[in-house]
Formats: sequence, C-alpha cells, structure tokens
Amino acid sequence: MKFHRLLPFLALLGIFSMLSFIPYTHNKKKSVKKPRAKNISKPSPVNKIFAESPYYIIVDKSDYELKVYDDEGWYATYPIVFGSRDMGDKMREGDKKTPNGSFKIILKKIHPKWGHELLLDYPTPESVQRFNQRKAQGLLPKNAKIGNGIAIHATRPQEEWTVDNFYNWTDGCVSVKYTEMKDLFSYIPVGTNVTIQP
Repeated sequence: MKFHRLLPFLALLGIFSMLSFIPYTHNKKKSVKKPRAKNISKPSPVNKIFAESPYYIIVDKSDYELKVYDDEGWYATYPIVFGSRDMGDKMREGDKKTPNGSFKIILKKIHPKWGHELLLDYPTPESVQRFNQRKAQGLLPKNAKIGNGIAIHATRPQEEWTVDNFYNWTDGCVSVKYTEMKDLFSYIPVGTNVTIQP
C-alpha cells in the first residue's frame, strides 16, 4: 500500500535522473551579456570597399565595451579600455583620446609588445576634415598633428588587470584583454567596419 504512494515520486525522480545525462548544447554567442538596446544600425553596403565581412564592430566608449555583430545580430561583447578617461573625440596627436567615427580594419598583425592587433584606417577623410576645422577655429595649435596608428589591440600578457579595473593606458587605441584579443583576432577579417561612439 505504501509503495503505491511512493510511485509518483519515484517516477519523477527517475525522469529528473535521466534528464541530467542529456548533454547541454549552447549557441555560438561568445559572451553571456547581451547589449542594451540602442540606436545601432548596420553600416551601409555602400561603405564596403574591402571584401564582404560577415561582422561589424561597435566600440561603446561610455560602456567600456566592444560589441561584435553578424548577420543574425549580436555575436559577442568584450570589455575594453582606452588611453584617456575623456571620452571626447581625438583632437590631435598625443592627447591619448580615442577617435569617434566610422573606420575600417586595414591590417591584422602581431605587435612585439601586446600581440594581436587590428589596425584601423585612422585618420579618415572625415577625421581630417574635423581636425582642420578645429585648427581653423583656433581650438588647436597651428603646429598640431592629427596622429595615426589607431588600432584595436591586446593588453600586455601580464596586464589584463588594466581592463578589469578600467585603467586607461593606451595612446588612443582600444585595448582588449590579451587572452580575449586572440579570440577576436581569430575571426575578424580585414575590411570589417568599426564604429567608435562616445
């Protein structure tokens, strides 16, 4: 008689035991953190000079995040740091600010100090135009230079803590943790569009 009362409980226990042996399959997402909804639009096909890239990147300076998107939407998020706590646009060479605007990855290389690097096409014609306007308005010294060599690159191998602690250390580049930059570098091709926003 008591066995009949335990039968439903034993049946449920058996089902849960069987379910625990089913392997968990996960999707392709690289991060557990989904981005907050913002006005994010995919770069237009007119701007695609290089071979088609299945990805595009949004660098959100205020959130200290680099977000990768593909044709299906959000793909991955990486924490990042910059050169300055001032999230304004790069004004001139040496100000340690990260430029705002639309860029393209033009070169993938391994840097001797911080490893994997994705070089951007900064300065773009739009960057040069803003720089010249600021000079004409007297906002910059006449001998100021615009700078170049802006990239997305790794931290030094033992300095991933800089990203964890939001320690801005670059000369204006975007810096990703050393171990995570290897992952990003492995699938992002030359020609990928990059938008850097405040």
